[in-house]
Amino acid sequence: MARQPIEVAFERRGNGSPLVLLHGIGHRWQAWEPVLDALTAQHDVIAVDLPGFGRSPLLPDGRGYDMASAVQACADIFEDMGLGRPHVAGNSLGAVIGLELASRGLVTSATALAPAGFWTPRDRAWALRVLSMIRMSGRSPSWLLAPLLRNRLFRMAAGCLLYGHPSRMTAEIMLADLASMVGASAFDLVAAAGRDYVYASPPPTVPVTVAWGTRDRILWPRQARRAAELLPRARHVWLPGAGHVPMIDSPSEVASLILQTCASESARAA
Repeated sequence: MARQPIEVAFERRGNGSPLVLLHGIGHRWQAWEPVLDALTAQHDVIAVDLPGFGRSPLLPDGRGYDMASAVQACADIFEDMGLGRPHVAGNSLGAVIGLELASRGLVTSATALAPAGFWTPRDRAWALRVLSMIRMSGRSPSWLLAPLLRNRLFRMAAGCLLYGHPSRMTAEIMLADLASMVGASAFDLVAAAGRDYVYASPPPTVPVTVAWGTRDRILWPRQARRAAELLPRARHVWLPGAGHVPMIDSPSEVASLILQTCASESARAA
């Protein structure tokens, strides 16, 4: 029986070799907007809403949300879009999916920004608890939440767990992100699957860059040491002052890292 195509919402811009952008749990493709212009200058960039997040429906056919299912779903999405083996860049959940894809040889290169999966049980419990708490806060009535987030000091306090520079976020974007997080039908499914997950796949043979913000308060920077141990061939980079979503905090540095990682495969092939 033919496989049912996976329906996803996405933003596609630019020309060149394909580059797929994968967001974190509860987020949406718009997380990549600060770096899109720089990336689309050299690549055909596809920023997707992962299944069950943003405007994408849940996976069809009762598929699960464990890591193996997530990786296969991304591979199927690549096939549905005719992308072959694209470059991939991801953040948090999207970052570790990118690494798993790279480990299986399904992508040409991978840039992983604060990837999940390199945690201790305590670190994992902290991350899932904080993200669930942020999601719960988004259920507050809009008449209460909107005025609070328009207050710069409150916005900085509320955003400090996700961002190194929360003052750079507008109230409108934070409200839209919270609404997306609350409406994410796959959030609980992914969180439940993540409680038993650690990264344990073979090191990828394609170019890989792992970057961590020094102000990450969701996946603490100490997890970068574990990533360096398990991915000895990868390039490991610090992003000073950046938080868990470094595309917001350090867009030029993030775009440069992604482009360098993509270019390194071309240089190796040449």
